[in-house]
Amino acid sequence: METPSKTFTRAEVAKHKTEDSVWFIVDAVVYDVSDFLDAHPGGEAVLRQVAGADATVDFYNLHRHEVLTKYADLAIGRVEGEQQSVINPQPGDLCPVPYAEPLWLTPPFKSPYYNDSHRRLQRAMRDFTDRHITPEAQENERTGAHISQGLVDRMSRAGVLHMRMGPGRHLHGVELLGGGVVDGAEFDYFHDMICAQEQVRAAARGFQDGNVAGMVIGLPCVLNYCRDPAMRDRVAGEVLGGRKRICLAITEAFAGSDVANLRTTAVKTADGKHYIVNGTKKWITNGVFSDYFVTGVKTDKGLSVLLIERGEGVETKPIKTSYSAAAGTTFITFDNVKVPVENLLGEENKGIYVILSNFNHERWSMACASARYMRLVVEESLKWSHQRIVFGKRLIDQPVIRQKLARMIALCESHQSWLEALTYQMCHMPYAEQSRHLGGPVGLLKMSCTRAAHEIASEAVQIWGGRGLTQTGMGRVIENFARTVKFDAILGGAEEVLADLGVRQAMRNMPKSML
Repeated sequence: METPSKTFTRAEVAKHKTEDSVWFIVDAVVYDVSDFLDAHPGGEAVLRQVAGADATVDFYNLHRHEVLTKYADLAIGRVEGEQQSVINPQPGDLCPVPYAEPLWLTPPFKSPYYNDSHRRLQRAMRDFTDRHITPEAQENERTGAHISQGLVDRMSRAGVLHMRMGPGRHLHGVELLGGGVVDGAEFDYFHDMICAQEQVRAAARGFQDGNVAGMVIGLPCVLNYCRDPAMRDRVAGEVLGGRKRICLAITEAFAGSDVANLRTTAVKTADGKHYIVNGTKKWITNGVFSDYFVTGVKTDKGLSVLLIERGEGVETKPIKTSYSAAAGTTFITFDNVKVPVENLLGEENKGIYVILSNFNHERWSMACASARYMRLVVEESLKWSHQRIVFGKRLIDQPVIRQKLARMIALCESHQSWLEALTYQMCHMPYAEQSRHLGGPVGLLKMSCTRAAHEIASEAVQIWGGRGLTQTGMGRVIENFARTVKFDAILGGAEEVLADLGVRQAMRNMPKSML
């Protein structure tokens, strides 16, 4: 925010508390609100109460610095001989608040996991998110609008869509974030984690899923299991190019985490050239605006997966949930849909392997996001507890508040460390080994992350009080997190299912000599 160069003494400002002239000071900047009184959202009386005075404490007890940026045109100068003390972050900046950034981004701490390419990517991705994703995310979270084609196109041109798919040949030769940031051939799971975590900072949980999350969990099935290279490349090109959208359509009303109990059927035609698909899918993320549906179906001897294009017999209806309609959550009906047999992904009746193959990356991605949103809540709560004055003291001066913050910080740091340890294993294991060894650990990580998120949400609301229940203003991030925290506890495998998975995998590896 550029402040006019004119200066005033405090005595001069103090004279402007008349019916026609209302000035005040906030953080050494002088504001003339005489013509803004009627437009002030909080009413005229609030501004007149601080007329001619230094309103810094009063202002920051109610608002964040961003509000001053919004009304920068009301600033007429600064107090003579004084400087602003409040930091006004710019797009791409790291946050200097303790624990607002993971330790690897916090001087003087070091980490063995990250190199210069990771740091370059983090800076570029932070800037891209702040400038392009966050403004639309917050607006669409409020209105329920779906992601715009303009933003999808921008992410495609910048290679952001490609990076969200994780390491792989789809990144080779792609210019990422303008080039010179990271080479697609060296892109690893730590780069992947950075992309996921930076975009979460937009603090819009519904839009977070609406931001083509269906691609992240649906397209890998096509890339890895499509038996027709031409079809694979065509679909991948359309989706990564932003021209088409894709989603994963597995869950049904009768089969949530129990994917083996699907009722949607696919019966081959007499000539063996097509499947006829009938059934329904429920709670499908992005289905409202998708063009392709990676669909779990019941075939004659088991479970199979088909790539179904939107067309005759495919009907989608939005489902209202407790987070934003921006996610495009959907009920899908397949009514005698004719699907070419070439659209079979993997082997017939062995579709469970297609579905399970992507579970680790999906759940790991959700753990990345959950851990980063927890950290954002910690950041906001630390700011608020230093800013808010109650009973003559800052909240941070109350021991009970410090205890809550300590628990929140500990949960945040421990889960980020666990996440990084598993990410390191992913970087050093072939895909087949990841599937064999990491299902249980990743399941336990996601389960523990979402349990920690529940506790952090509860403590944060208590720190914030009524603001933590309000969808606008400073408490917006806390309210959004607390209202939507259950989504991560259910999507991608319920906490109880993943907990059991982790223990059962450990049981298989239990040495008999210890029994």
